[in-house]
Amino acid sequence: MSRIDWIVLGGALLFVVLWGLYKGRGATTGEGYIGGGRDHRWWLIGLSIIATQMSAITFLSTPGLAYVDGMRFVQFYFGLPLAAIALSITVIPLYHRLKVSTAYEILENRFDLKTRLLAASLFLIQRSLAVGITIFAPALVLSVLLGWSIHANILLVGVLVMTYTVVGGTRAVAWAHTSQMVIIAFGMILAGVMTAHRLPAHVSLSDALHVAGGLGRLNAIDLKFDLNNRYNLWSGLIGGFFLMLSYFGTDQSQVQRYLAGSSVTQSRLGLLLNGMVKVPLQFLILLLGVLVFAFYQFNAPPLFFNPGPVKQVMAGPDGPAYRATEAEYAKAREVQRQRAEAFVAARHGGEAGLVAAAKQQLQQAQAESESVRQKGLAIIEKANPGTHPSDVNYIFLAYVLSSLPAGLVGLVLAAVFSGSMSSMSGEISALGATTVVDLWRRLIGGSRGVREVWVGRIATFAWGCFAMAFAEYAARLGSLIEAVNILGSLFYGTILGIFITAFYVKRARGGTAFYAALVAEVGVFACFKFTSISFLWYNVIGCLAVVGLAWAFSLFRTPDALPQSS
Repeated sequence: MSRIDWIVLGGALLFVVLWGLYKGRGATTGEGYIGGGRDHRWWLIGLSIIATQMSAITFLSTPGLAYVDGMRFVQFYFGLPLAAIALSITVIPLYHRLKVSTAYEILENRFDLKTRLLAASLFLIQRSLAVGITIFAPALVLSVLLGWSIHANILLVGVLVMTYTVVGGTRAVAWAHTSQMVIIAFGMILAGVMTAHRLPAHVSLSDALHVAGGLGRLNAIDLKFDLNNRYNLWSGLIGGFFLMLSYFGTDQSQVQRYLAGSSVTQSRLGLLLNGMVKVPLQFLILLLGVLVFAFYQFNAPPLFFNPGPVKQVMAGPDGPAYRATEAEYAKAREVQRQRAEAFVAARHGGEAGLVAAAKQQLQQAQAESESVRQKGLAIIEKANPGTHPSDVNYIFLAYVLSSLPAGLVGLVLAAVFSGSMSSMSGEISALGATTVVDLWRRLIGGSRGVREVWVGRIATFAWGCFAMAFAEYAARLGSLIEAVNILGSLFYGTILGIFITAFYVKRARGGTAFYAALVAEVGVFACFKFTSISFLWYNVIGCLAVVGLAWAFSLFRTPDALPQSS
């Protein structure tokens, strides 16, 4: 990186930290620290909700996923707008009327303490692990840039975020999100524009997209219903709807964002803003990955984008074999480049028969290149026994460092870091808030006030440390964007089922809901372990299992007067 890149990157990160500290000053009560003062406007809520989701994983792994697998991941988000509408009608007014600090408080009123603690504990487990994956992504950037130990990088990123999150609480997080979203937007838009600009002069954006489409990268919609197919229209609309209901309706990292709203209307507008923006935003990020894929049809890519394993292979006895495979891959990619050029020329000629023939030849060249690449991956795997070589998280980063001009590299990396910081800060803030409200206040009977602020800070710091420890494991998880969503889906259905049971299964009591949730969670893990069902369906299975089992268990109980419900 050039000096100007370091200046842009360092200046952006310093501004985010100082801005968060400045806006978060003055939190002297537990409610002010956890709830952010409950005076946020809709645009601040919306930006904060979006920013909490837009981690570095989004900007590193998602373009790489599009490069490898195409656009079909966008279907994952198709249930979000419907979920935002449903939650705006049902849950937001309830949370505001009850003036809860966390979503899990209402479960004790409806059921009992153990059910509340179960839901809160499931959230704490899955969210703390997800934060670890979030931290790993920017640490990965630093390890590639500076050659530093991944352990030092994880520590650096964690300390940066916890500086303003621990001190300022929810208000600091929300205001830091505004500056981070500006950096993210500019960085990713300019990266996309520059990628299109760097295509060969005779290759238009339309040509590039047709090349990518001819090689299966514009597969945004899959109408076929298949429980084992990870991303299709039905898994996105149905499984994604259940996941988004749980994520935005019961996950404290999101609920905390709109609980800070000054009114029901402001909270609703903030959540609906996210519902309208998220799908097109995710589409554009995936499209950026497709543009990078198209760029490399006319420019030579490396055989493997992660330089670490390549260096290890080169230094070992398999180095000569890998170099020979690299040379073979370069020849295959040159043929593929020529076929891509021929396809573009055929398109310009306009004769359908020639276009179809050129497309078929391009696809054949792609298959031959991939065959050679698999030989190289086998050599890497031999040098690293027991690991499956994957470079999906490195593709976009390698492209940025090798192809974008000075200044823009620093801005894009600032967007990556801002994404990670925004997501991590929102999530560890929610972990701290849940610990204070659902554990400290309820189990220990801690008093509110300045002492509770310090308890919140200690809890937030402790969860941040735990997440950094788990980040050490994240390198083994493959595509980070998929790993974090699979992890969430293992828990979200069960948590959602507890809430739906509370609202709509009037016969259910605390015991029936509690034991139904335990059985359902075991069932979800069994699906993960023993079946090939797509992870999005875990959310449906977990939710319906809790509701069905709670209803069934309640049939064996004598109906008596229900506790006062909201």
